[in-house]
Amino acid sequence: MNVKSLVTIKGVKDGLVFLLDDACELEALIDELEAKLEKHEQQLAGPIVHIQIKLGARQLPEEDKERIRSIIRKQGNFVVQSIESDPLPVGPADYSSYKVETVTGMVRSGQTLEHEGHLLLLGDVNPGGAVRSTGDIYIMGALRGVAHAGCAGHAEAIIAASLMKPTQLRISDVISRPPDEWASGESWMEYAYLKDGAMQIDKMAHLHHIRNRALQAKGV
Repeated sequence: MNVKSLVTIKGVKDGLVFLLDDACELEALIDELEAKLEKHEQQLAGPIVHIQIKLGARQLPEEDKERIRSIIRKQGNFVVQSIESDPLPVGPADYSSYKVETVTGMVRSGQTLEHEGHLLLLGDVNPGGAVRSTGDIYIMGALRGVAHAGCAGHAEAIIAASLMKPTQLRISDVISRPPDEWASGESWMEYAYLKDGAMQIDKMAHLHHIRNRALQAKGV
């Protein structure tokens, strides 16, 4: 039966790369590293060999990195050049941290307005124009082009417009129904949102139905 090696050593142009398994217990990894290096006689003379340590997904505190360095330093002419882990996966930003920013102007055909956070656009989006935002999109004007809200993966985003006649709506990775189904012709502001993975449309006055934290005006 083949036993998977926890330490793989590869030669590169600038020295050696140690690939350390990132799924095993750290102590087992340390034991195998020591065992592999003990098989080689210490080369106290000779050229310096630069060592790169690749930890994979494993994240180590500085004291454990120093343990690895000291084990490799026993080899005499081995110099640890770097100890690196894979970058941590980056997910979408926290939706609750987004702020509303106002942009004034018209998005014309062939133009794309991209925004980080919630976008309040004071102007129209013409056919052939597009607006993309990682948060909500509020258009105080006519939406006749494409709008993509929550483009960083936020399915809770909404798209609102004073006149909702888009060529396409998209929230997160869900694309709207055919555009002729959105032509309600109503005079009130509407918004699109996702419910059970499908695009829905409603009056802006009903936003509190899906946003429990929405502020409500109260009579004095």
